[in-house]
Amino acid sequence: MNKLDYMIFYDKVGALNGWDFSTLKVATEGEKWDFYKEVTDRCEKSDLLLDIGTGGGEMLLSITDSALLLVGIDHSKDRIQTANANLQKSNKANARFLLMDAENLEFPPSFFNVVSCRHSNFYAEEIAKVLVKDGMFLTQQISDNDKLNIKEAFGRGQQFGSDEGLWKEKYLEELAQAGFSDIQHVEYDATEYYKSYEDLIFLLKHTPIVPDFGQSEHDFDILQKFIEENQTGQGIRTNSKRFMIIAKK
Repeated sequence: MNKLDYMIFYDKVGALNGWDFSTLKVATEGEKWDFYKEVTDRCEKSDLLLDIGTGGGEMLLSITDSALLLVGIDHSKDRIQTANANLQKSNKANARFLLMDAENLEFPPSFFNVVSCRHSNFYAEEIAKVLVKDGMFLTQQISDNDKLNIKEAFGRGQQFGSDEGLWKEKYLEELAQAGFSDIQHVEYDATEYYKSYEDLIFLLKHTPIVPDFGQSEHDFDILQKFIEENQTGQGIRTNSKRFMIIAKK
């Protein structure tokens, strides 16, 4: 999927479910970190924080005590509408949500102390532009071999067939070229258990893991076989592979 395909996909999903994954029943074993805890550990109460690809804003709203001002941006109108609705319900006074593309961050230079980005595209030069000197950037991204057994079953999938570590190396190189120093990276490959057939279908219909999932009836035959082969007492087994990069400007 190219950039335009992703934007169309996410706008469509946002209109369908408002980016509400709260009903999804899934258990994970082997996670090595909590991304937003890593973010808050690097925040001071006086800091300004930018969250790129903020989605419905739920995670940002859960950490408002960690900074003076928190700004979440997203390129999807539906996700920002959801985020602002969640903001209104939360009564949080120090959070803002804006419709904005990560490729063009419309903020003053050296404005933010911390920038975070979870499972969304980012542009190292743009982040370097809006970060203060010694500011911190943290990103968690989906690794190439995430949900590998699902992609193998369907013979297609997000980043399926690409060399493992390709995206991580690309991001590391871009950050170094943008002038970041002390660039660290870690990764994990955890096990996920989806409780039911319906939970797995929800995941596949509302994420780009398997492109165009459900448009062919054959997809459901493949899924049924996959479930039979990966059903455990804890649920339907797959993997969650992530990497995190922490860089100082």
